[in-house]
Amino acid sequence: MFSVKVHRVGGEVMVACCDADMLGRMLGDGKLMVHVSERFYGGETVDEDGFLELADEASVVNIIGDRAVDAAVRRGLVDGESVLEVCGVKHAQVYKV
Repeated sequence: MFSVKVHRVGGEVMVACCDADMLGRMLGDGKLMVHVSERFYGGETVDEDGFLELADEASVVNIIGDRAVDAAVRRGLVDGESVLEVCGVKHAQVYKV
């Protein structure tokens, strides 16, 4: 399951998605800190199909969590070679132009 929040700014739609069990966690390695905040990622809990339907309609997608990123790669939304790791957790951003 995934936590997904849709942000609408002007005419743009951004979908923020994380693995549901990542919500609220702080990732850090001493140099880098990332907060998987409920304010940004917390919204509705959806399955993989629900996440990908929302992502297909978004102009920007921000994804953190191994399962969520893997789902986006399988769908072809993210190139597997573009995936970053933040403190050992997969992260990807998609910008549709």
